[in-house]
Amino acid sequence: MHQPKENGLSLHGHDHEHEHSHPHVHANKKAVANRLARAIGHLDKVKRMVEEDCDCSEVLIQLAAVRAAIDNAGKEILKEHITHCIVDAVEEGDDTAIYDLCDAIDKFMK
Repeated sequence: MHQPKENGLSLHGHDHEHEHSHPHVHANKKAVANRLARAIGHLDKVKRMVEEDCDCSEVLIQLAAVRAAIDNAGKEILKEHITHCIVDAVEEGDDTAIYDLCDAIDKFMK
């Protein structure tokens, strides 16, 4: 259910920006912010480790922690978006929200 693109624009006439008529309320904002703070902390540690010539294996382990924290934040955002924004959009007949979500998932999963 992915809409094809032409010249970087979705065939429904716009790029990634889309105004939805439903409100974007994020109930898990604090949880996402905490996960992102955790990712930033891990990334700061990776930077220090590289600057201090730490063992490459340890740097890779910390990079894995950064990736995991970012992925977990993305999962929270995705769950919130599906259970609220997408449900509201479908109820309002806003099919473009589904195409936009598919585009976002494609980019997030790269």
